[in-house]
Amino acid sequence: MSQFSRIEIASLMNETGLVPLFYHPDIALGKEVLKACYKGGARLIEFTARGDFAHEVFAELNKFVIQELPGLAMGVGSITDAAAASLYMQMGANFIVTPSLREDIAIACNRRKVLWSPGCGSLAEINKAEEMGCEIIKLFPGANFGPDFIKAIKGPQPWTSVMPTGGVTLEASNLKAWFQAGATCVGMGSHLISKTVLEQKDYKGLEETVRNTMGLIKEVRPL
Repeated sequence: MSQFSRIEIASLMNETGLVPLFYHPDIALGKEVLKACYKGGARLIEFTARGDFAHEVFAELNKFVIQELPGLAMGVGSITDAAAASLYMQMGANFIVTPSLREDIAIACNRRKVLWSPGCGSLAEINKAEEMGCEIIKLFPGANFGPDFIKAIKGPQPWTSVMPTGGVTLEASNLKAWFQAGATCVGMGSHLISKTVLEQKDYKGLEETVRNTMGLIKEVRPL
């Protein structure tokens, strides 16, 4: 069962502005990544469940988060059907992120009052997701649309909350463009938790990168 309500997750996304994404099959390494992100100030983590037996890794990591990292909300990404969403919610996933808009996942998550963020690529998909109760849309792949797409949406629909994923980098100019356009938060994977960081186990460096990124977001977000 989730530790946070969907409203609490939406508030965390809005307050912190950052959702780090990562996957690795090594549980011990995963715990170090979680600790580094937590110490850097992140309060949301999206575990991108893409590997074999990923649910077993998630279960162990989420137990660790609950016991050792209070206030950190761990969710799951790359979910493609309701069965997978239900499995992860049974293991305590606090939010579900999908690469595309699927009604079966919306129903499963809404039944448990768990936040779900579907990947959308058109205004029609965004409107459909909101009609199904979505709080925060995942704009995916973000690089294919850019900040201007969010700005255009926010004109007629200022109530729409968007989280671009893909195409978000560490540069201040990039972050500023997304947030000035109206992004609620950003999802960031390999630019934040890079392959080099994982290979070299540079957890201190990751902690500083997360802290600096959150500082940049605070600076560039409109007041």
